[in-house]
Amino acid sequence: MRAEVEKAIEEIKPILRADGGDIELIEVTKDGVVKVRLKGACAGCPFSTMTIKYSVERYLRHKVPQIKGVVLV
Repeated sequence: MRAEVEKAIEEIKPILRADGGDIELIEVTKDGVVKVRLKGACAGCPFSTMTIKYSVERYLRHKVPQIKGVVLV
């Protein structure tokens, strides 16, 4: 499952980079939780929680349906 998540995150990166941010995959837990870190402009953005829930998590669940959620670390 990690390889699928890594691939999907690579597909998301250009969108975040266009706004001066980036995303780093930290871990995919055994129970399907994806842990990520936002970097650059995204790290301090007040909308980062919304970005994770409504953009990143939605996209990852579409690409890798077995994941349970995405959390910021």
